[in-house]
Amino acid sequence: MNFIDIHPHIISDDEKRYPPAPLFGKRSDWSQERPNTVEALIAAMDEAGVAKAAVVHSSTTYGFDNSYVVDGCNQYKDRLAAVGSVDMLADDVPAVIKGWADKGLAGLRIFTGGSTKDFDPSELDNPKSFKAWEMLAELKLPMCIQTGPIGLPQVRMLAEQFPAVNIILDHLGRPDVLDGPPYANAASLFALADLPNIYLKLTPRIFGDVKKEKASAETFFPRVVEAFGAQRLAWGSNFPTSPGTLKEILATAEAGLASLGEEERTWIFGKTAQKLYPVLS
Repeated sequence: MNFIDIHPHIISDDEKRYPPAPLFGKRSDWSQERPNTVEALIAAMDEAGVAKAAVVHSSTTYGFDNSYVVDGCNQYKDRLAAVGSVDMLADDVPAVIKGWADKGLAGLRIFTGGSTKDFDPSELDNPKSFKAWEMLAELKLPMCIQTGPIGLPQVRMLAEQFPAVNIILDHLGRPDVLDGPPYANAASLFALADLPNIYLKLTPRIFGDVKKEKASAETFFPRVVEAFGAQRLAWGSNFPTSPGTLKEILATAEAGLASLGEEERTWIFGKTAQKLYPVLS
C-alpha cells in the first residue's frame, strides 16, 4: 500500500522567522502543546511508512501567512506538497493565490471555524470570494473546506458554480453518525454525492465517531464508498492536532477501513491523493 497523508500540519520552532498571527486572534492549543516541525513530520512519516503528504497550513497559528508551510514543503519537494490559506474576500485575492502558487502552493483551504471558533459559513457564498474560485479553476488547484453540516448548502452552491474546482471536505464535513445505519442524521452529507467534484477527507474524527453509540466502521464506511466511490475519498491524519503518533493514527485508519476491498483502500490511502495533488504522484 502506498500511503499518502493529505492532512498533517507543521509548526516552525523559529518564531522570529515565522511569527504566530492566528486567524480570529486565538491560537490553537495543539499548536502550542504539540508543535511539529517539517523535519519532525518527515521523521514521523518515515516511522509510519507514509510515502508522501499534502501538508495543511495552520490557520490557527499563522493566519494567512503561508510562508512556513511553503518553505517547509519546498525543502522536501519529492515528498511534500503545501496547502495554504488566503483571505478569500480580499480585493487582490486572485493575485495573492497566483503568487503563492508560483512559490509552490499546491492547493488551498478555507477555515470557517473549528478548534478556536464556531462555524460561520457566510464567507463561503459571499460573491466577493468568487474571483478566488475562478483563479483556482484557472490554476487547477483544489480547495479544502473546513465546515460542519451548517455549511453544506453553501458547499453545494460552490461545487455547482465552479465544477472545474475539486472541493475536499475536511473531516467529511463533520457528519452526525451516532444514529447508526442507515445514517439518516448524515443525510445532508450523502446528498452531495451527485456532485463529481466533491471529495471527502477521512480523518481521526470520523474513525473515533464510528466507534460510538449505534455507529460502526463496518456499516458506515461501505455506505460512504457506495455513495461517493473510493476514488473521491482520501485519508488525512490530522497529525499532530489529533493525539497519538502518526504510526498510531494510520493504524487506526487501517483498522477502520478493514471491511473495504483492497482496491478501495488503495484509492483512499494513496491514489485519490495523487488525483487531487498530482505533484504527489
